[in-house]
Amino acid sequence: MPNSPQRATTLIELIAPGAGAAPALFAPGTSALTYGGLRDLVARTRASLNAHGIGRNDRVAIVLPNGPEMATAFIAVASAATAAPLNPSYRSDEFKFYLEDLHARALVVEAGSSSPAVEVARELGIMVLTLQPEAAQGAGAFTLAGEGQGPCTAGPAEADDIALILHTSGTTSRPKIVPLSQRNISVSAGNIAATLAFGAHDCGLNIMPLFHIHGLMAGVLAPLSAGGKVFCTPGFNALRFFAWMSEAKPTWYTAVPTMHQAILARAAGHRDIIAQHPLRFMRSSSSSMPPQVIAEMEATFGAPLIEAYGMTEAAHQMVSNPLQGKRIPGSVGLAAGPEVALMNDEGVLLGPGETGEIVIRGANVTAGYEANPQANASAFTKGWFRTGDQGTIDAEGYISLTGRLKEIINRGGEKISPREVDEVLMDHPSVRQAVVFGVKHDKLGEDVAAVIVLREGTSATETDIRQFVSARLAPYKVPRKVLFMEQIPLGATGKLQRIGLAAKLGLE
Repeated sequence: MPNSPQRATTLIELIAPGAGAAPALFAPGTSALTYGGLRDLVARTRASLNAHGIGRNDRVAIVLPNGPEMATAFIAVASAATAAPLNPSYRSDEFKFYLEDLHARALVVEAGSSSPAVEVARELGIMVLTLQPEAAQGAGAFTLAGEGQGPCTAGPAEADDIALILHTSGTTSRPKIVPLSQRNISVSAGNIAATLAFGAHDCGLNIMPLFHIHGLMAGVLAPLSAGGKVFCTPGFNALRFFAWMSEAKPTWYTAVPTMHQAILARAAGHRDIIAQHPLRFMRSSSSSMPPQVIAEMEATFGAPLIEAYGMTEAAHQMVSNPLQGKRIPGSVGLAAGPEVALMNDEGVLLGPGETGEIVIRGANVTAGYEANPQANASAFTKGWFRTGDQGTIDAEGYISLTGRLKEIINRGGEKISPREVDEVLMDHPSVRQAVVFGVKHDKLGEDVAAVIVLREGTSATETDIRQFVSARLAPYKVPRKVLFMEQIPLGATGKLQRIGLAAKLGLE
C-alpha cells in the first residue's frame, strides 16, 4: 500500500496515491496526462537517463519554458537523478556560472531550442539532452534524445539522495547552493497538502514559474501528493488568467502578491467566470501581501486568501495561515511543517512576545549549503536553521515578520543578489565604484537601484548603464534607478552599507 503524503520520502512514493486513470496534469488546449501515464513517464525517463550514463545524484540542469513539460521533466528527472531547474531568461554568462557551479552532467532543453544554455553546455563539455513533447500521450508527455553513455548509479532515487538543487542569492558572497533531498521535498509537499486539505477533487491553476521553489512545491508536487490535478499554464499572464480559469475550472491557485494584484485589477470584467467557477481558496507566498489587498481579493472571489511564508532552504513552506480557523492580518500564520522558534544573537531561544530571528528545524529543511562551511556555520545554531528574518511569535503561535536581516532584494518574489549586479556594473569601463541596493516599490515590494561613481574623465548615462547590465543579466536584475555620485556614503566603519542607503539618499 503506498505511503500517505505525510510519510512519503521519495517522489515516486509521493505521486503513488493518485489513481491510475485519474488526470494528473493538463494544460491549455490539451488532453490530460493520467497518474498512470505520469508514473510510466517517470520510469521511461529514468531508463533513458541511465542509458546516457546519468543516475542517482548526477546533476541535470533543466532549461524549459513554463508548461506541462517543465513540470513533468522536473518530476521525472528528480525521481532518477538531481534536477537543477534554471531560469530560461538567463544570459550566456549566467548559464556559464550556474552550469559550472552545479557541476552539471547534462542539460535538458526542448528540441530546436535557441537558448544560449545549449552553446554554453557544449563549450563546457556537458551532455545536451533534447526533449520532444508527445502531446498525443497527454500534457507533459515527452521523450529524451541525446548522445553519450557511460556508467552510473542506476535505479530509482532513494530518500537521502539529492532530488533538487537550487541557488539562493547572498549579498556578501557568491550565490549559495541549496541541495534538497528526496525526503526534504516529499515531506514539504505533504506539509503543504495537509495545510490546504488537498484531495482528489482539487484542481490547481499553476501560474508560477517552475524554476522557483514556490511553483515546484506548492504549484505542482503538493496537489499531486494528494491525487489532485494541476493545470500548467505557459507562465503568468493576467490577460489570459480568466480564460484559463474558465477552461481549467480550478478549485485554487497560488501566486506572489504582484500576480494577485494584477488579477484583481481585471476581475471586475470577469465576475461571471468567478461565479461559475468558485475557488475553495487562494494562496499567496514569496513576499508579504498588504492586508488591504487580501480583504479585496477575498471580497472579489468569495474565498479565503491563505498567506504563507517559505524559503528555498525549507523546501518552501515553513509557516502558513490556517485554512480553517483564525487568520490574523499582518501575520504569516502558524508553524506549518517544521518547528519554528525565535532566537537571539547568542543562540538563546526566546519566548512569546519577544523579537528575534526566525529559526526552523524539521525534515523539510536542507542539511546544509553545498561546499560552504562558512555559510553553514552562520546559518545553523544548535540544530536550528537561521532564516535571516526577524519576527515575533504571540502566545497562540502566530508569527509576524518585523524586518529582514538580509540585504537581498525581493522584487515581487524574485530574489536578487546585489553583489552579483555590483560585479557586472564594475565591468563597465566607466564605472569606478558601484553599490546596488533595494528601494521600496508600491507594487513589487522592492526594486533594484544603484549608486555609481564614474572614473575620472569618463561619462555614462543611466540608459548606458541599464543597457550594459541588460546584456549580461536577466531583466528583473537590471537597476530601475541609477544615481551618479562623486562618493558613495559609507558607514561608521568605512564600509559600504546597503541597508538604509535608500533612506540616506532620500529615495524612501
